[in-house]
Amino acid sequence: MSSSPETFSLDPSSSSSSNNPRPPLPISEYEVFLSFRGPDVRQTFADHLYSCFARSKIRTFRDEEELRKGEVIAPSLVRAIKESKIHIPIFTENYAASKWCLQELAQMVRCWKERKGHIILPIFYFVDPRDVRHQIGPYWEAFEQHSLKHDLETTREWRESLQEVGKMKGWHITKSSGEGAMIDQIFTEVELRLRTSHTLLVTDQLVGVNFHVQEVMRLLTQEFADERMVGIYGMGGLGKTTIAKAVYNKVNMHFDRCCFIENIRQILSENGGVEILQNKIISSILKNDREIKDTGDRIHQIKNRVCKHKILIVLDDVDGMFQFEEILGNIGNFSSESRFIVTTRDRRVLEFLQVYKSYELKEMSRDHSLQLFSKHAFRMDYPPEDYVNLSDEFVQVAAGLPLALKVIGSLLFQTNLIFWEQKLAELKEIPAAKVQERLKISFNELTYNEKQIFLDIACFFVGVNKESPIFMWSDCDFYPGSAIRTLVLRSLIRINEKDEFWMHDHIRDLGRAIVREENFRNPGKRSRVWSNKDALNMLESGEGTDCVEVLRVDMEDADYDELTEMDLEQLTGLRYLEVRCGSLTGDFTEVLPNIRWLRLHDCDSIPTDMDLEKLIVLDMKDCPVKDSWRSWNSIKVAHNYKLKVANLVDCDKLEKPPSSLSRCESLELLDYSGCMSMQGELELERLKNLRVLRLCRTEITKLKVGGDIGMLPHLKEIDFRFTRLTEVPPGISKLHSLEILDVTACRRSDIESPVCLMEMLPPNLKRLAIVSFTLSTQLPPLLTHLEVGHSMQLERLSNNLASLSKNLTELRLYVVGIFEIHGLGELTALETLDIDDAPNLRTLDGLQRLVLLKELSVRECHSLGKLPSVANLNKLHTLEISGCKLLSEIHGLGELASGTLSSLEINDCPRLENIGGDMVMRLESLILAELQLTKLLPQSLDSCCTKLRSLTIEEMPLQRLPDLSGLVNLMELRISGCQEVVEVRGLDGLESLHTLEIVVCKSIRKLPDLSGLRELEWLCLDGCTQLTEVPGLGRLESLEYLSMAGCSSIKRLPDLSGLNNLTTLNVRKCPKLKELKGLERLEMLQVVETDKRLKVRHLLRSVARYGKRITRSVRGVLN
Repeated sequence: MSSSPETFSLDPSSSSSSNNPRPPLPISEYEVFLSFRGPDVRQTFADHLYSCFARSKIRTFRDEEELRKGEVIAPSLVRAIKESKIHIPIFTENYAASKWCLQELAQMVRCWKERKGHIILPIFYFVDPRDVRHQIGPYWEAFEQHSLKHDLETTREWRESLQEVGKMKGWHITKSSGEGAMIDQIFTEVELRLRTSHTLLVTDQLVGVNFHVQEVMRLLTQEFADERMVGIYGMGGLGKTTIAKAVYNKVNMHFDRCCFIENIRQILSENGGVEILQNKIISSILKNDREIKDTGDRIHQIKNRVCKHKILIVLDDVDGMFQFEEILGNIGNFSSESRFIVTTRDRRVLEFLQVYKSYELKEMSRDHSLQLFSKHAFRMDYPPEDYVNLSDEFVQVAAGLPLALKVIGSLLFQTNLIFWEQKLAELKEIPAAKVQERLKISFNELTYNEKQIFLDIACFFVGVNKESPIFMWSDCDFYPGSAIRTLVLRSLIRINEKDEFWMHDHIRDLGRAIVREENFRNPGKRSRVWSNKDALNMLESGEGTDCVEVLRVDMEDADYDELTEMDLEQLTGLRYLEVRCGSLTGDFTEVLPNIRWLRLHDCDSIPTDMDLEKLIVLDMKDCPVKDSWRSWNSIKVAHNYKLKVANLVDCDKLEKPPSSLSRCESLELLDYSGCMSMQGELELERLKNLRVLRLCRTEITKLKVGGDIGMLPHLKEIDFRFTRLTEVPPGISKLHSLEILDVTACRRSDIESPVCLMEMLPPNLKRLAIVSFTLSTQLPPLLTHLEVGHSMQLERLSNNLASLSKNLTELRLYVVGIFEIHGLGELTALETLDIDDAPNLRTLDGLQRLVLLKELSVRECHSLGKLPSVANLNKLHTLEISGCKLLSEIHGLGELASGTLSSLEINDCPRLENIGGDMVMRLESLILAELQLTKLLPQSLDSCCTKLRSLTIEEMPLQRLPDLSGLVNLMELRISGCQEVVEVRGLDGLESLHTLEIVVCKSIRKLPDLSGLRELEWLCLDGCTQLTEVPGLGRLESLEYLSMAGCSSIKRLPDLSGLNNLTTLNVRKCPKLKELKGLERLEMLQVVETDKRLKVRHLLRSVARYGKRITRSVRGVLN
């Protein structure tokens, strides 16, 4: 399904956001997990939703009844929930009667609470969300039965999960809802959440980069017949990739699907490179990670599926090995609006590809070169007077190459004239063409320790958080503090906003080339082995030596998956070992004597005995380690022990904390998250250096701290989510280093006795999340994020908010009993305000002063009668007002909507009388539902509303809608439950429309001619009982989904043979419809929903033609 308009305008002068999105989860087997009670919806709603996802290649887990046996859900279900990014529970009347459904829901909430990107999107299917949230009605009855069979803690976790999810934003399906329309809404939301066209991280701003970006943008906007490709060419190190990424970030939102493929030259140099590249493109565009082995099938997928979308593909670093037609087929098969950006070092490549619009990225001008050089050599735009002549000479030597200017300039920073002259003489001896040799001059100036760290990063740690490597390097006496500073200052590495190492690919390749030079033929005689192919060959041949210090091996696709002590016994110099998806067996007592960092992930078995006396980082994720593991005995205790990091995430065989770890005074990070079998007491009193403590999703009930938790003065982060802790130990106010405290969802032994925080909180706390806790204390003034829920006694908190005026950026309150938020107007740094289920809240005085606010959500505040004016909230881009029964006016909405507001939702506010006539001028998304407004919008929506992409109008007492013909970029239109609307004017002119839903509009008899909606992919007209015809339906060539269920007045449909892309057809409950024509020609058709009496000509012959693929999907025809 598309999510961008048919046409676009690329203004070279326009700017794009520099904010980078949160990185997605690693690619896994599933993207979406559906949870539902089978008898309720398996053969109806859930099946239709699953089919919709499947058609768009969204990897969806739909559990089967055979997996639900015994008392607990199967490990495969737990794994599927953990792997899926989006969880969709379908709450039905009897959902809570199923213990398996409740167990699945609890697991979803655990994942969501980990804040690792999991999203829960609930569906309330003919059940009131309040019944779910508060467990009343049928949900109360279900828990009456559960209380007889399950312990209190189990049912309490289930209740808390229902409370959490019950207040989340989702979809409420009622009798007036069209199921097809709701499925479309759900699909659209899921697809948006899974979109892969994220903003790309662009490296440091190059001097003069904007000029180059504008020139490429100008080429993209030029209109030439059949021209879809733009080229960028120039020598390596000029910044072609940076320019391409900057252009991609500016324009990707104008396309349906996008992908940026880097290092094509390297990909095609590998065995099976064409196959790898084709699969990368197919995967990115179609969101299907299945590897396609057959060449013909890949070409078919590209021609018949990839080509139909309006796409943007950036092909970075292409050389002469790239054959466009071999890889992507005939360019004429692609949409005329698709675009390809090709970067290459060789202009002849563009000539061969017949790219006639190209931009040469030349060496930097003398002025720009001097400016860039000076930024790194002097940390200013121009050199001091004494250095002008020398700087000019270095600029000439660098020959306008940005990367060389940065590296050489950084090398010279804070050095004397003698050093400058010496390096200038050396550089002049190196031919200009040997770029890597010129970069190596900076490496040669590094000390031994700096070189070791540089090579480690180049081979292993690009994209890795710096903390654990630093611990290892420190124990190896590499002095990483000063070494890393030197590498950063010399522009050889960078540390990004997530504290991860980053390195330019030229410099990374330089480091790896240096390691290869240690021994070209035998990887076992090199210091570092990072290539999985080299590692497996070395282990299989037994050619490893004590030269190898750092080794990574992934055995998932290896011919063997077992490593024994004999495989590693020669590698006595190893200080870092990483093994994934393998089995380590045998006696390792005398093996790995110098190991500092042991990283075992998803390993089926681990050695019984290992020598861990020198270990600094123990990283065992999802491994079968137990507290009885004999290797714990090799861990030295007290002050002699070296261990800094113990990461035992998801080691669910651990039933209690290993006593050896509890005695490690050197330990700084202890993470038991997901060790769901771990219970009892955790001793912390000896861990004086602990900085991070994570116990999320464990059964730990008590912390033993030897007095109070203030005895651990270095604690910076505490995560007690989903534990059985009944109290936070006393002395928390003494933790002056504590910045993050999360005690949400602790499972209490007595629901009426909330967990109690001590009367004082530490002064430097920045993030605080508390749910069902009492809090009677002054809030720390440095808080930036505050989340409070399930408390009816927040008056003191409300009174103290003013103390957070300078720093608080995010405030979330839910299920709270406050009448007003004192001091709200003092929170002048606030960017996000989210209030949910505050039934007594009467006013939001001070809201108008929150001038930095970007997101405002007010839900289920039944006593809120009015809002202060929002006209001054100039940065607000998202506004949601829902379930505010007494709200009669939103002051200033018209002025706000003409500014930055892009998304507006107003839902279930029956007393609201006015929402501003000009509100849609700048909006991109508008949702209006369950309002009593009779005059909703202007009579026509003209060219001033061209930004509107999505418009939803639900259950409104409207007789007439405005003329929609001016919404030239509208992509999604949903009109539902508007019983009195008789026509939709201007619909035939919405040429960018991809989704059209007109559902349960019982007064509409006829639609305009739809034949001009050439981009329409989804059409749902369910429940329009008076509708008699749909002009132009047979000519909607892009249509994939058609549902007209419940259109009881429809007598005939046109021949559908022209709907070449149709995959799903639903015409159930259309009693007057006697025949469907043309289905036998629809090769893409997968699902047909009809009544049994309907005649479908030639369908049986079609079933025989397409085999089981259709036989399994057709209902009501073959029965």
